[in-house]
Amino acid sequence: MRFVLEVSVDQGKIAEDTAAELGRILRYWGGNLGHYALEPGDGSVVYDSDYQEVGRWRIEQGDDS
Repeated sequence: MRFVLEVSVDQGKIAEDTAAELGRILRYWGGNLGHYALEPGDGSVVYDSDYQEVGRWRIEQGDDS
């Protein structure tokens, strides 16, 4: 399996203080992952501290190689 996190950092709150916002996103979602089975297809929208959508994370089927 593969965990994929994609976050746009070029506008909104995250553009104002990228390191702080990314840190907050990683802490929040790191703590929240226990609520998911973490199987391919799981995922969720990611929000900044102003509750604006800035990306998403997902679990994908990994390569067999």
